[in-house]
Amino acid sequence: MLANLKQMAELVDIFARLGVKKAYKKGDFIIHPGKQPPGVFYISQGMVKAYDVTKYGEENLLIIRKQDEIFPLIWALTGQERHISYQALAETVVMEITRQQFEEHIIQHPGALAPLLDMTIEMYRLHSERILNLEYRTVKERLVSFLITTSTRFGTRTDQGLLIEAPLRHQDIASSINATRETTSRELSALEKKGLLEKNNSLYIIKDVSGLRDLLS
Repeated sequence: MLANLKQMAELVDIFARLGVKKAYKKGDFIIHPGKQPPGVFYISQGMVKAYDVTKYGEENLLIIRKQDEIFPLIWALTGQERHISYQALAETVVMEITRQQFEEHIIQHPGALAPLLDMTIEMYRLHSERILNLEYRTVKERLVSFLITTSTRFGTRTDQGLLIEAPLRHQDIASSINATRETTSRELSALEKKGLLEKNNSLYIIKDVSGLRDLLS
C-alpha cells in the first residue's frame, strides 16, 4: 500500500465535512442502471456491487466495493462513465459529494492521491486476475481460482474456516468465471460434497484452502 493513515484521513476529510450521509438497504440501487452518477461516494459501512448488463440481459459482476472505498472511481477521476449500476449488497451507509468538490479537494490536498492510487491498483489487480482466470480450461478450475482470489479480499479466519464476507449469488459467480448459472451451481455443490466449501446463508466458507489450491495443480 502506498498511502499512510494521514493521507487516507485527508481523503476521507472532504466526505466528512461536505458529504451528504445516505443509508441503503440490501438490494437498493445507489446508482441506477443507465443513469449518470449523481456524485462521488465514500462507503463508511457495508458493501456495494458494481455490474453491467450484457446484450442478453444478464448481470455481469465487475467488482464489489467495500468499506473505506470510493466509487464510481473511474468517473470520479476522469469524468468518463460506462453506465455501470451500483447496488447495495448489505445494509450500507455512504457519504456523497459532488465531482467538483472531489476534484477541488484533490487539487488542494495532493496527498489524498495516494489512497486513490491504491484503490486504482487494487481494481486493476482484480480485473487482471479475472482475465488470467479465464485461461483455465474447466469451469471447476475457474471457480476455484475465483474463490481463492475473492477470499484474499474478503476472507476472515474463523473456527469453521476462511469466511468470504461478501454475499455472492450463483449468477454473480457465473458471470465472473464465464460459465452458466447451472454449471456453476453444480460445481459449487461438488466442492461442498468434497468438504472443501460450505455455504452459510449467502456466505461461503472455504473449509480447506490447501485442498482447494490443489485442484489448480
